[in-house]
Amino acid sequence: MITRSISHSSRLAVQRLFRALGIIRARDQHRRSVSLAPRNNPRGRVLLSYIIDPFLLRPGEEIANGHTHHWESAEIGRLFLERDYAIDVISYRNTSFMPNRTYDVFVSARTNLQQIAERLNSNCIKVAHLDTAHWIENNRAAYGRLNDLKHRRGIVLHDPKLFEQSWAIEHADIATALGNEYTIATYRYAKKPIYRIPISTPAIYDWPVTKSFSNCRLNFIWFGSAGFVHKGLDLVLEAFAGLPKHKLTVFGPLESEPDFCRAFHRELYETENIHAYGWIDVESASFRDQMNNAISLVYPSCAEGGGGSVLSCMHAGVIPILTPSSSVDLNGSGIELDQCNVDAIRAAVEDLSAKPEEELRALSLATWKQARAYHTRERFSDTYGLFIDTVLAPMIAERSNLNRVRTDQVT
Repeated sequence: MITRSISHSSRLAVQRLFRALGIIRARDQHRRSVSLAPRNNPRGRVLLSYIIDPFLLRPGEEIANGHTHHWESAEIGRLFLERDYAIDVISYRNTSFMPNRTYDVFVSARTNLQQIAERLNSNCIKVAHLDTAHWIENNRAAYGRLNDLKHRRGIVLHDPKLFEQSWAIEHADIATALGNEYTIATYRYAKKPIYRIPISTPAIYDWPVTKSFSNCRLNFIWFGSAGFVHKGLDLVLEAFAGLPKHKLTVFGPLESEPDFCRAFHRELYETENIHAYGWIDVESASFRDQMNNAISLVYPSCAEGGGGSVLSCMHAGVIPILTPSSSVDLNGSGIELDQCNVDAIRAAVEDLSAKPEEELRALSLATWKQARAYHTRERFSDTYGLFIDTVLAPMIAERSNLNRVRTDQVT
């Protein structure tokens, strides 16, 4: 049975709160702005530039669960409102927003932080919300994978995960990061304080007490969104094409990359031990059933900002086989690949599937406990709330006092 980390009634309550507080909408979604006032007199004002969709929901509509950033954006807004900050929300794609008021805090994704920050009052605290690796590291790693594929298979494919250049961290005062040390390290050059906020997950699950590890030891999965070469699906397909006794099920939006599917048609659709399933809802009974029949997720991504799909599987007790750049802390709960190539993936798969049943059970339990301890919506909310209270609030007070002193000196 799936245990949701936020109840349906709670979701609707948040949505009713947003509507009751007066949502202002514009015609174009990425040009829209939403203004929300707290129940009490505002102690300050925050501009949030992230995912605007959850703030535009109609009555009865639920927050999308296809990516963690939908709920996380809504939760950041709720946390500021709860602390009596008025908030204005814009899309992370909105580069034309012209502020007509002053702000105490500006929280923004990397995409438009620089453009908007340059238009804000000088004493506004600018927070970069880092949900990916730095664009240079991301693109370097992505081009490396594409180049490797070119030499290995004689084909060139597009990577939808290539990022535009941006200087968000340079224009921020401080930053938050969803990923682990891998992601954070890609921004350390800027010498800005970076606070880790553990990425959330849309759903949590009970420990699979009745799971038969002897029956599923040969069943593996790949689960991810678009960017298949970026996330190593090409390598995983080639690895399992040479492991006929092992089964691979592929969960992802395959229709989003037809060129990839044509290039790997034989592996995806003509290889007996590989099943191309397509996308799957992590809150569905089908997802739970599939996870109960799988021993491991193989996810050799080249650059991530938190590994949300990995964590959904870990919450179901599915043992991860990952690259360090997948940006998920394992703490002994899975296998980290020292090298990322077809042979290394095959070796890891064979090694894991050969382990005794009790060792597999212990690894699965450690995986489930790791996800439960660090990656839930409650953990995200508590950590971000602590960030507001212990980092942002003192900074706001300090800048307010400094501004007051300067005003007194002038008068």
